[in-house]
Amino acid sequence: MQDLSIPQALVSSVAGARHVMVVTGAGMSAESGVPTFRDAQTGLWSRFRPEELATPEAFEADPDTVWAWYEWRRDLVARAEPHAGHRALAELAGLVPRLTLVTQNVDGLHERAGSRDVVEFHGNLFANRCFLAGHALRDVPRPCAKPPTCPTCGSLVRPGVVWFGEAIPESALARAAASAGDCDVFLSVGTSSLVYPAAGLAHLARDAGAVTVEINPEPTEFAGVATHALAAPAGRALPALLASVQQALASGRA
Repeated sequence: MQDLSIPQALVSSVAGARHVMVVTGAGMSAESGVPTFRDAQTGLWSRFRPEELATPEAFEADPDTVWAWYEWRRDLVARAEPHAGHRALAELAGLVPRLTLVTQNVDGLHERAGSRDVVEFHGNLFANRCFLAGHALRDVPRPCAKPPTCPTCGSLVRPGVVWFGEAIPESALARAAASAGDCDVFLSVGTSSLVYPAAGLAHLARDAGAVTVEINPEPTEFAGVATHALAAPAGRALPALLASVQQALASGRA
C-alpha cells in the first residue's frame, strides 16, 4: 500500500494549531471490527430492531432482555482493539497545545488507545448507572446475567449510554459547541456528517474560520465544503497525518 499524501497546507495548519478538534463516528470503530449499531443485529438478536431495545420504554417493559443484549454487545466490543488511527489521535494530543476529542461511539476504544478526557456524546457501553436516579455504578461484575440493583436507591441498573428518545448530556453538548467555535483545525473522522447535533459542529467550526478536514473512505456532503478531504480510512489517514506533523515540527516548518 502506498503512503497517503497529506497536503502540506494541512500539515502546516495542524503543526501550528492552537486548538485541534476531532469528531469521530461509526466508521472509526468499524475499522476495529466493531459492528455498527444495526449491523450488530445478528443471530439471536436478528428478530429485534435496535429501536425495540435501545429505549427507556423497552427497559421498563423487559429489563432482562435489554440488559442481555447490551451484555452481548459488550462482549463483541471487548474483543476489538484500537487501530492505528485511534493511537495516532492519542499521540497527536501530545503534539498540539490543545486537542478536544468528541466521539459518537460508545465502545471506549479511544480511551484504550490512550486518549484522555474524551467527550462521549452517546455515553459508554461499559458504564452503568441506575435507571431512576442516574447514580453511577463502577463495580458491576461481568459477566452479569441480569441487571443488578442500585445500592443507593434500589432501582435497576442500566447501561450508561444514550437511548432513543434521550438527550445528549448538556455538558457534552456545551463543551463540544464551545470547542467548535474556538478551534483552528477541525477533523471529521468516519462520520456520515448527517446526524445532528454532531454534524453541526463541523459547520460551526467552518463558520468560525477553522480549517476543516474530512477523513472518510467515502466522501460525504461535507467533503464538498471542507478545506481538505482525505478519501481514506482513519487507520491510514491519521497515522500519515501524524507522521507528517511530527516531521514538520522536528524540522521547524510548523
